[in-house]
Amino acid sequence: MPDSRHIYKTKKRQFQTRDQVTKPITLLLAQTGPKLAKKEENLKTIAAQASTARKKGVELLIFPELHLTGYTMQDEVYNLAEPIPGPSVKKVERLAKEHGLHIVFGMPEESAVKGVIHNTAVIVGPSGIVGKYRKIHLPTHTVFEERRYYRPGQEAPVFSTTLGTIGLTICYDIYFPELTRLQALAGAQLIVCISASPGLRRRFFEGFCLSRAMENAVYLAYVNRVGIEDGNQFWGGSRVVAPNGSILVQCKYDVEDYQPCKVDLDEVSRARAFIPTIKDLEPQLFDQLRTKSREA
Repeated sequence: MPDSRHIYKTKKRQFQTRDQVTKPITLLLAQTGPKLAKKEENLKTIAAQASTARKKGVELLIFPELHLTGYTMQDEVYNLAEPIPGPSVKKVERLAKEHGLHIVFGMPEESAVKGVIHNTAVIVGPSGIVGKYRKIHLPTHTVFEERRYYRPGQEAPVFSTTLGTIGLTICYDIYFPELTRLQALAGAQLIVCISASPGLRRRFFEGFCLSRAMENAVYLAYVNRVGIEDGNQFWGGSRVVAPNGSILVQCKYDVEDYQPCKVDLDEVSRARAFIPTIKDLEPQLFDQLRTKSREA
């Protein structure tokens, strides 16, 4: 296998990627319709899927954005948010340990700062919490008002697990290629994007899923919710995209669906050797990007 470790230096920073050797893993896309403000019911859905998933050889179970609570909570989010770890995360930890699974799900996170809430993706494994990602790009336009309730995250972490190296993103984040690129540079082999996207955005997300996977030579697992809340119909269409842009599996539109998918994360190294978009990156552009974004 080609050596796929590369280090990029600029005057201010250093980027590097490390692709670890892994075995094929099986994901399960849990395209659910969460019940608004009913945490216990939504936790029962996680429990039911965890119980059956492991029997089918699933190692990574993925639920949508804000699966714990539903999306359109409005001011009720301040009552529903929990710290991490907190009661709900601890319940999911027990499920992950019992069934030997990794589980990703979304929830409103109560931070240590009073009144500050984050839209957060959590990943837990058989040994406990692996990590969390706080949504950076908060849509506040048309029907969206996330900045009214949430504080944006400030970091783009990746998580080294027994399955491989995983980056987490949430919904609108996928519109911004810089985030996925940073995670790829940090070694991510699989990007998990959990989502609560209404139907009018479907064309954007279907295009961006392909772009983010192909331009970074990563696997991308996109898990969107379904159902209707506050007049918004969520379209589902969850999918796994390979580094070459192949759609390996896709859930149905508009209805709950659960689809497994086996992925070989070693394919990331082969894809990056074939078309070396990570190796050929000119990182000084990141400095220009920062300057231009401040001017915009």
